[in-house]
Amino acid sequence: MKRNHTPRNHTPRTRTKRTLVAVALAAATALGLSACMPPGYYGATGTLDNGDQKSMHVVVFNGWDEDTAASYLWKYVLEQKGYDVQLTNSDVAPAYTGLASGDYDVVFDTWLPNTHKEYMDTYGKDLTDLGAWNEQASLELAVPEYSDIDSIDELKAHASDFGNKIIGIEPAAGETKVVSEQVIPQYGLDGMDFVTSSTPAMLADLKASIAKKEDVVVTLWRPHWAYDAFPIKDLEDPKGALGKNEEIHTIAKKSIEDDFPTASKWMSDFSMDSDTLYSLENALVNSGAKTSEYPAITAKWASEHQDYVDSLTSSK
Repeated sequence: MKRNHTPRNHTPRTRTKRTLVAVALAAATALGLSACMPPGYYGATGTLDNGDQKSMHVVVFNGWDEDTAASYLWKYVLEQKGYDVQLTNSDVAPAYTGLASGDYDVVFDTWLPNTHKEYMDTYGKDLTDLGAWNEQASLELAVPEYSDIDSIDELKAHASDFGNKIIGIEPAAGETKVVSEQVIPQYGLDGMDFVTSSTPAMLADLKASIAKKEDVVVTLWRPHWAYDAFPIKDLEDPKGALGKNEEIHTIAKKSIEDDFPTASKWMSDFSMDSDTLYSLENALVNSGAKTSEYPAITAKWASEHQDYVDSLTSSK
């Protein structure tokens, strides 16, 4: 009878130790792979019955409230259909870079033909335009209704009334570029400080100034919930420096129609008028709610606008 023996250097203790090391290495490798996954990877694999990939990655522009509203709406709509949807906030420039490289799938807030023209000129060949969902968009300089001026060409003479400041939004925003390169030089406003930081900071300044009945001029845009929330008016733009009315387009990665043949069709048919958008923006951004509460708020809003929500994925 052959005697069982354990070869040297392969004792049970050593084998156990190696097994634990192997498990640890496997876990570390899995973690490393997870950390290296591209931003578009959300963890959901497979394909839905309608032929679409299950996982979708939506990029949302920081500070663009209509984008927040549209993105949370589509997250709700798609998840009701079995998708897994990730929303990632980003500044405008890296968002387009990510879309062009396929790291993100879609963004709902490209303003054309003016505000985001430079990004479309740069990345357009690697993107898909799924069409406009709102055709009532415009860039504005806005002041309180009680302000004595009604036109941008009156602003220079009354600059001191406004603290010699124009309150802007994010430095990288398309409107910031339009105001600094078109509005300020065309109207001779170089003597005024153009203060840029963020959309929330601009809105806080607007709210505080109105509470104190002070004059303030801010860069704003339609559609925006601020027009429902504050007594403000747009300054006329006789030189047309802010550009003509624009459309808000859904822009996606190049392969969107291959990866999401059904959802891309829904999105290409997407339409939302300004009043409907205002109501969702107010429920989300102007409610004082935390971002973590947005999904529940969106679901409640959807239940109150069920016919509209159902129409987003109906056959047309």
